[in-house]
Amino acid sequence: MDTLELPSPIAAYFAADRQSADAVARCFTTQGVVKDEGRTHTGMAAIKAWKAATSSAYAYTSEPFAAEQKDGGHLVTSLVTGNFPGSPIELHYAFRLERGLIASLEITA
Repeated sequence: MDTLELPSPIAAYFAADRQSADAVARCFTTQGVVKDEGRTHTGMAAIKAWKAATSSAYAYTSEPFAAEQKDGGHLVTSLVTGNFPGSPIELHYAFRLERGLIASLEITA
């Protein structure tokens, strides 16, 4: 991630992902949305709960290695390695930013 130029809110998200559910939730707008594993999580409390559940279920690291602007958003590809089925896997993080925060994030394989 050191050589990859990411917009500040996205870089903050990947840094927060290594810290805590609170830190991740603070990266989003008040009505931010996360879509992951077929579920939608809306609002900071729901995003915090999603991150806490994910962190308690899996130990993982996420290393972004590619980024592009696409359809008005930002698509980041990251190598995710951990104690989950299919590890390691490349995941795609589709971000939409709003006023210096993340308005939406969709994570897909």
